[in-house]
Amino acid sequence: MGRGGSPSCQPSESLSGGLVESQVSEIGANMKTAVVFKWCKDPQDARVSADGTVSWPGVKLSPTDDDPAAMDVARGVSAEEDIVGVTIGDGKPEWAAARGAASTVVVEDAFGGPDGTAAAQAIAAAVKSAGDVDVVAIGDSDWDRGVVSALVGALGWKAYANVTAAQAEGDNVRLTIKTPAGNRIVAAKPPMVVAAQALSQEANVPGMKQTLAARKKPVAKESAASLGVAAGIGTSAGTRLPEGDAAIIFDGSDPSNAVAQLMDALRGEGVL
Repeated sequence: MGRGGSPSCQPSESLSGGLVESQVSEIGANMKTAVVFKWCKDPQDARVSADGTVSWPGVKLSPTDDDPAAMDVARGVSAEEDIVGVTIGDGKPEWAAARGAASTVVVEDAFGGPDGTAAAQAIAAAVKSAGDVDVVAIGDSDWDRGVVSALVGALGWKAYANVTAAQAEGDNVRLTIKTPAGNRIVAAKPPMVVAAQALSQEANVPGMKQTLAARKKPVAKESAASLGVAAGIGTSAGTRLPEGDAAIIFDGSDPSNAVAQLMDALRGEGVL
């Protein structure tokens, strides 16, 4: 199958019971999938100083809730020997290997954070270094939506979001896409980026045995320089909360007086 181009697919569709069905071919093609994992940090771990500066002391990249869904997409499209994990920074390679990836590519000096473009370009370069990748599966995470969009732009491939399942069928990939109107099923030809959405928590978390075995699988350690991409492009000086009026705190030692003050304040604001 040709890879790296931009073939088009115009599937025929029919609507039945809220489900859009696309005509697909029989299973038969072997496809290679790169599954991206541990590519951003949990925003809840960020520390915001009084001056608006954001820092991440001791915080490492971590798998999002949608990373297992991306792995499910990879297993639906490719055999284990055709799955390669891709991560950046301090993402541990055994996460994907323990879930079936045959090998992993790590860009050690690229990190998630405010510069989503640099992270996306490093991921795209790692995907290309893996060779002949048909599908890139990545979690459709709300932790950092900018990276997924930038990754699509860096690869120049078609993309599908809110994907809950995928399966290789002939030269196509059959995708189940969650929409407000119900599930929409389409078939498209690779190459493509699939942003996977988890519908539940990971059912079968690998144990110690799988993790130890995963550490024996091959890992290609790359740098931004070796892949020909910049380690960082943009910077973030800080952030701030929306402007608002200061809170008024009433002395509750005298309940009657506190209630009277509250009523006066509400009338003054035009609430009453």
